[in-house]
Parts: sequence; structure tokens; C-alpha cells
Amino acid sequence: MKTYLLSSIVVAGSLLVATQAYAASGKDVYEASCVACHASGAAGAPKLEDKAAWAPRLTTGAAALHTSALKGKGAMPAKGGNAALSDADVISAVDFMMSKAK
Repeated sequence: MKTYLLSSIVVAGSLLVATQAYAASGKDVYEASCVACHASGAAGAPKLEDKAAWAPRLTTGAAALHTSALKGKGAMPAKGGNAALSDADVISAVDFMMSKAK
């Protein structure tokens, strides 16, 4: 029983750390690859915390926003023009931006 309890605590702690790292990496990717357009609104990019600009985008859902960021849409190139980003990096950055717009 003690082994099971200890294992459960370790797993729960690992999930918490993984979740925190995920959020931090989204912010890191944003700051490294997205901030140039999303801080200034260049080429119509919605600014990071501009709830009004993000509102119609958020209604399309996370999957649609992920696809737009991964494949490009309008003036935004695929992966924001940084082909070195993994799909997970891009999704993490999109999720970070969405969280700031809600």
C-alpha cells in the first residue's frame, strides 16, 4: 500500500511539473518566434492580450487555430515563418496566446 501511495504521489508530481513546463514553453516560443507580429499587431496579427481581436478567432476553436498557425493563414506564414519549430512548439505557443486572450 505504501508503494502504491508513493507511486501515485510521484506520478501526480510529474504531471504538475510537466504542465508547468508546457505553459512556460508556450511563453518561451511566443517570445522567441511570435512576439514580433503579435506584440505590435503587424500584418493584422491579433495582439497578445487584445480580447476583442481574439474573440472571433477563439470561437473557431483551438483545433482551427492550431491548424492556422501550423499551415499559415492570410499574412501569417506556416509556423510563423520559423520552420525549425516543432508542431508541439507551435501548438504550445498558440495555447499560450489563447490563454492570454480569454
